[in-house]
Amino acid sequence: TSNDLQNILYSTDVATLFLDAGLHIRFFTPATRSLFNFIPSDIGRPLADLSSLSGDTGLGADAGAVLSSLLPMEREIETTPGIWFIRRILPYRTNDGKVEGVVITFTDITERKVIRKALENAKQQADLANVAKSRFLAAASHDLRQPLQTLTLLQSLLKRLVEGEKATTLVTRFGDTLEAMTGMLNTLLDINQIEAGIVRAESKDFAINDVLDRLRAEFAYHAQAQNLDLRVVPCSLTVHSDPQLLEQMIRNLLSNALKYTRDGKVLVGCRRRKGVVSIEIWDTGIGIPTDQLDAIFEEYHQLDNEARVRDRGLGLGLSIVKRLAALLSHRIHVRSHLGKGSVFAIEVTVPGDAQTAVPKPAQQVAEIPRATVRVSTILLVEDDPDVRELVEMLLEAEGLSVLAAADGPTALSIVDAGQLEPDLLLADFNLPNGMHGLQLAAQLRAKLNPWLPVIIMTGDISAATMREIDALHCVQLNKPVNFRELLQTIRPLLAQPSAAAPLAPAPPVVSTPAQAQSADTVYVLDDDRGIREACRAVLEDAGHHVETFATCEEFLASYHPGQAGCLLVDAYLPGMSGLDLLHRLRDGDDKLVSIMITGNGDVPMAVEAMKTGASDFIEKPVGGDDLIAVVRRSLEQSRDESKALAWHTEAANNISGLTTRQREIMDLILAGHPNKNIAADLGISQRTVENHRAQIMTKTGSKSLPALARLALAGASRARP
Repeated sequence: TSNDLQNILYSTDVATLFLDAGLHIRFFTPATRSLFNFIPSDIGRPLADLSSLSGDTGLGADAGAVLSSLLPMEREIETTPGIWFIRRILPYRTNDGKVEGVVITFTDITERKVIRKALENAKQQADLANVAKSRFLAAASHDLRQPLQTLTLLQSLLKRLVEGEKATTLVTRFGDTLEAMTGMLNTLLDINQIEAGIVRAESKDFAINDVLDRLRAEFAYHAQAQNLDLRVVPCSLTVHSDPQLLEQMIRNLLSNALKYTRDGKVLVGCRRRKGVVSIEIWDTGIGIPTDQLDAIFEEYHQLDNEARVRDRGLGLGLSIVKRLAALLSHRIHVRSHLGKGSVFAIEVTVPGDAQTAVPKPAQQVAEIPRATVRVSTILLVEDDPDVRELVEMLLEAEGLSVLAAADGPTALSIVDAGQLEPDLLLADFNLPNGMHGLQLAAQLRAKLNPWLPVIIMTGDISAATMREIDALHCVQLNKPVNFRELLQTIRPLLAQPSAAAPLAPAPPVVSTPAQAQSADTVYVLDDDRGIREACRAVLEDAGHHVETFATCEEFLASYHPGQAGCLLVDAYLPGMSGLDLLHRLRDGDDKLVSIMITGNGDVPMAVEAMKTGASDFIEKPVGGDDLIAVVRRSLEQSRDESKALAWHTEAANNISGLTTRQREIMDLILAGHPNKNIAADLGISQRTVENHRAQIMTKTGSKSLPALARLALAGASRARP
């Protein structure tokens, strides 16, 4: 038996060393000679007396530690540069359970290390390439949109001027080509917005048939032009999703089906299955090879389009579908038979008690008083002379007065010289001479009117630019801008109440102490005047007394600590921010109920707001009914501790239904970590994280991440003694 064991050990390439309890050498295999200067006569000598070729200076100490603790030890060690081993030390036990030394093995992992290093380098290079791609797309988009903008405006002018059937047909084909080019650029913009996290899901219950009807009308002409039979089967079910984003997913899949179907039919319909609706798009097209079913969702991957035919798009449609599905936590299935057709399916949640869509009574929407329409003045700032001249010509043809400038300093000098206050600023984002469009907007608002409507036209699709425009409450239009779209954006802004004439303050309310104590005053803090007055109209219609303020400083000047009511405050305000105000109220031990509202909030913002004392956190845009519901719930819980306790108890019960792994993932989500980082930290796949994330939202009944944060914090406060 001894000979057999020795032959087995000698036949392996695992270096093995056996030391007795005094760390003297009792046995070693030939493979150890690559690490130590051992010779047969070294048997019985102390390990410390022998030199090591490996540079493993900690071997003796680790062996002694294993003898003392009787616990195995494992380390990765580098011998000569670039050569790696896993060194394992285990106690050597006899048949009667005694420990008479240690067994040390050295396993070569050099190849594994090389592969791991290569993978890390490849990932780093891929990340760098992805960043470079995003920068290139942003720059290329801007440079391409400038001349495309000129072409779009010229086509609008030509369409008005040309006469005759042949000329009209050519101008129409010219417009179709421009629309195709614009569509490609907008697809790139969609991808960039999703990657930047700017696209947010606003899920709600709605009738899926409304979406199907719109898509039927939109694609009927395209199908007829291709001699295809398009059938959209009506569906009476109600689903829970973001209607705009879900419609975009179905639109992309339907568009793909029509592109790759040469004859036959395309069918769109719904199936009800175990609490979900499967929205399915069937086609009799070319089909997809089995080995390509996953690849088709990758960017720029197209089947049967080696020549890159323009009307087949860029190969980004399915990539957008995949990203939106992850955002909405919807599952996508695809099956296909090559040469016979394909089926794409999106699984969407059905509300628990909803069977069919029930028509809702028409809601009375509180309208903001409109000023009388008059000849309005638009300050146009555009450095491209062709675009500037064409836009000016088109706007004046619509009866608008236009002042045009090539850059920010020139625009400011025009305003200063004429003492003119424009009704609207229409500016390009990228302007020469050291002042871009947003900087010009900020200076004009500071100089003339803090509520000046601003439209920023830009070809820059970078996430940073989008966030800057959104933060200043400006309207963004992406070049090339269709003139009809431009007019549809300008008219409502000009029809709003004149920002130059502040609204008359509400008359003071004289009340008795008892009435004042029971009054439900809602304090609305938002630097956007239109939002303030819209909130006032909605909340006053619901029976609340409303006071509005543009800044936190203005609110603090009139507020007396201890007043009853509810504070509805925007997170981002000029001067003192909404969070700063909540900190100040909390430090002063003020019990005013607070609700944080913002247009670009994230989960860490929601968590910070509620830790600071906010009872709720909502994101713009919020519907009138939702706003009233949040305010009423917050006021009720502040007045009735039993309702607050019931809410916290319910939240704790929802959270208790999560598994340990789901709680761990939820904590990382609420800390702001993306899925791929959570997967790396926990040593699991990103797909597993996404599945857990969907289950967390389902189990807790949360429709958004801020809602999940609110629930988690409420549950945590209930759990505390």
